[in-house]
Amino acid sequence: MYAPTTGPAQAPSHSQAAPGNSRSRVLIASLIGTTIEFYDFYVYATAAVLVFPKLFFPSSDPTTALLSSFAVFGAAMVARPIGAIVFGHLGDRLGRKGTLVASLLTMGIATFLIGVLPTYAQAGWVATALLVLMRLAQGFALGGEWSGAALVATENAPAGKRALWGTFPQLGAPLGFIIGNGLFLVIGALLPSAAGADPSQPSDAFLSWGWRIPFLFSAVMVAIGLWVRMRLVESQVFAKTQETGKVRKLPLATVFRHHWTQLVLGSFAMLATYVLFYLMTTFSLSYGRTAEDADVPGLGYSYTTFVLMMIFGVVFFAAFTLISGPLADKYGRRKTLAWVTVGIIVFGLVWVPLIDLGTLGVVLWLVLGFTLMGTTFGPMGAMLPELFPTSVRYTGSGIAYNVSSILGAAVAPFVAVALWEAGDGSPWLVGVYLSVMGVLTLTALLIGKETKDVALDEGEVPAAPARTEAPSV
Repeated sequence: MYAPTTGPAQAPSHSQAAPGNSRSRVLIASLIGTTIEFYDFYVYATAAVLVFPKLFFPSSDPTTALLSSFAVFGAAMVARPIGAIVFGHLGDRLGRKGTLVASLLTMGIATFLIGVLPTYAQAGWVATALLVLMRLAQGFALGGEWSGAALVATENAPAGKRALWGTFPQLGAPLGFIIGNGLFLVIGALLPSAAGADPSQPSDAFLSWGWRIPFLFSAVMVAIGLWVRMRLVESQVFAKTQETGKVRKLPLATVFRHHWTQLVLGSFAMLATYVLFYLMTTFSLSYGRTAEDADVPGLGYSYTTFVLMMIFGVVFFAAFTLISGPLADKYGRRKTLAWVTVGIIVFGLVWVPLIDLGTLGVVLWLVLGFTLMGTTFGPMGAMLPELFPTSVRYTGSGIAYNVSSILGAAVAPFVAVALWEAGDGSPWLVGVYLSVMGVLTLTALLIGKETKDVALDEGEVPAAPARTEAPSV
């Protein structure tokens, strides 16, 4: 199902890669871009819990304000497939390098502008509308970032190591989380709450201007990322597609006409990954900090304490992202992901018993959740690109990845808060929700076929008519 053709693994070796694309350049370029993109995304996610309900969504009901903030967070997921289509078209027509530079610039500018927005108290609903617009721009940019970074890694990978190289863009997710939340922690420590105030609440200085620093800092990171990516050249795989006239005038039409099965199963194969991803980051930050005596009780940890616990868990996320690559190269993507998905299903069912063990149980809950996250997220960097031929790979893998973001991540924080309320403060229904999504993912994986031995430069649909000139948009 997953790939149009199969055969011996023929990923380009390091010596076959396009001239100038050294191993270190490829891995750093694929890693640094996604690190910056996920940093920008996590900075918003943290602010969506910590400050945006107060600054942009005023309400007498804190839960309503939080849900409104989460709704805008989820709106970016809706924009991601649109970004995948636009950037995918450019990437499949003109090349990976320029498209990746454009997506990084779009994300960086939107994030920087969030840092200078007026608040609701200063501009009313205009401020909220501008925040929504910038958030949509973030989602649009991330829609084009991931698939391009994954293609840079996998299309230049040595034979037999495509999944390992594909974990490097995936590693940007935990690194971006650590950098973004670490910066929030440092700022919070430098701007402490007033004496006697609730330490879990941000200080007046933080609410006034401190929260803007992580958004403005993204400009520095984007400059570094652009410098690295401008030094890339196109992969030999894409160059061959251009030379043989297989570039598509409308990659999107080709994807839906010839590869719709891969789109559907690829999206569902990543569903549990996305749900787990955002439950362990966005929802858990809200649940962990909510007071135990609130209307919908949580764990009651201070912001600093719980984020430090999360960062400890994210270290396992990063480690197992890298570990998953060799596993997927040795045993196959499908088998590796199927067993991890079984683990996710079980994890959802033991969600509450773990938390009920106290602080040690909460740490174990975070470690297990992020370990599963890394092990399921890592192989996706190779598997999704392997579903599609070179001429539509940017578009196809990007759409599958980002449609899954709508099905999984766009609604996950919102649904989780509603289930949290329905469970009278216990998140047991949230765990069941995760397990159900895991069953859907496992079904898609079992229906699908292995992609480990797919040759990335094969399986093209014949072009009609053939084009030999350089493509135009």
